[in-house]
Amino acid sequence: MTNLSSTRPSRAGLARSLALAIALASGGAMLIAPAFTDAAQAQKKDKKKQEGKAQYSKEFLDAYKPLETALAAPGADVGALKPQIMALVAIAASADELQAAGGLIYNAGANAKDMALQLQGMELLLASGKVAPDQLGRYNFTAYQLANELKNFTKARQYLQAAIDNNFTTERISTADLEITMAEIDFAEGKHAAGLDYLGRAIAHRKANGQPVDISWYRRGVAVAYSNQVIPQVYDLVVQWIGDYPTANNWRDAVNLTRNLNDFAGPEALDLLRLARKVGGLRDKQDYILYIEAADPRRLPKEVKDLIEQAYASGAVSKDDIFVADSLTTANGRIKTDLAELPALERDANAASAGLRTVFAAGDAFLSYGEYAKAAAFYEKSLGMAGVERNTALTRLGIAQIGMGNFAAAQATLAKVDGPRSPIAKLWSAYAAEKAAGGTTSGT
Repeated sequence: MTNLSSTRPSRAGLARSLALAIALASGGAMLIAPAFTDAAQAQKKDKKKQEGKAQYSKEFLDAYKPLETALAAPGADVGALKPQIMALVAIAASADELQAAGGLIYNAGANAKDMALQLQGMELLLASGKVAPDQLGRYNFTAYQLANELKNFTKARQYLQAAIDNNFTTERISTADLEITMAEIDFAEGKHAAGLDYLGRAIAHRKANGQPVDISWYRRGVAVAYSNQVIPQVYDLVVQWIGDYPTANNWRDAVNLTRNLNDFAGPEALDLLRLARKVGGLRDKQDYILYIEAADPRRLPKEVKDLIEQAYASGAVSKDDIFVADSLTTANGRIKTDLAELPALERDANAASAGLRTVFAAGDAFLSYGEYAKAAAFYEKSLGMAGVERNTALTRLGIAQIGMGNFAAAQATLAKVDGPRSPIAKLWSAYAAEKAAGGTTSGT
């Protein structure tokens, strides 16, 4: 059984790589602070002359100029100057003052490698409303990086969304990277369901716009949902994942994930393992043994015989294994009798007076022999009978319809399954969709 390690990226995640992607937030890059007009000119009362000029109060200039000089001095102690910095923030009111204070404080934080101070400066710059439109994405992304490093996830989420909204990208960072990073913020806070919801919306948005969804999105989402048992998002993501990337390995992981999250036994395990066989997901000896036990060579001898022969041919099971060899002997001994009894079972199940047990047994028998049309008819009949295990009947009717090539009908049938069998039905429905689209994933 796979350990699903292929779906688990490094814990650092994509957010960690993005956190160092832009030089502006590296601690060494500087912003150019806006140029000041002469202090005296800035205080002139003539409104006409002031039109279009930067607006600074005398109080602001009196606080700004000495602080600017002190910060520019060699070896300036930014920590010691924080009271003056906070005083400047308190009096910054106009857009120009917010911009000037923001640039000065951001640069002071960069020199001191003080991320909290850098973030405060960046927030002032953004609040000023004077950041050029083509720079808004970059500034918001920088604010996101700083907030994320400071583990202020509320602010990180706010600024990352603003970066997305302002179409921020670089050669190394795409919009898709930013979108999955938004989900990572929720994951970092332990808000797994919220992060998966965001990821699901981002996937839906990309698909609606005809854009591909990177497999790393699915792997990350499935890993988080699986590790934290977030139901039903884990199954929804798995279905989309194998829908876009229907490789045998991915199918195997999808089936095993569903097995690991549920305590399936008997009929449920049988129907899930049937799918595993269809998609090439049976590889280990234990997979085959579980299938043999669930099918039972006394009940479904032909299916068990075919299964064991496949196991031998693949090398997954040695012919020296006593349990498997005995099961094959039982199956071989039962097939001739089973085939002889099928016509009578079919006749009895078709009778108007047939009981549920007979009808359902006929469906199971013909399904195991690959006579899908007959199996489907009996499962459909059983659904109109009192006491039927509806979800089992629907699942197997869907399987029979897939065998008949009626993929759309199978999807409609499987969509009606609920309860514990729901994840099994979702996977079978995904298989039907793949087959309808001409998919080639196959194990038999």
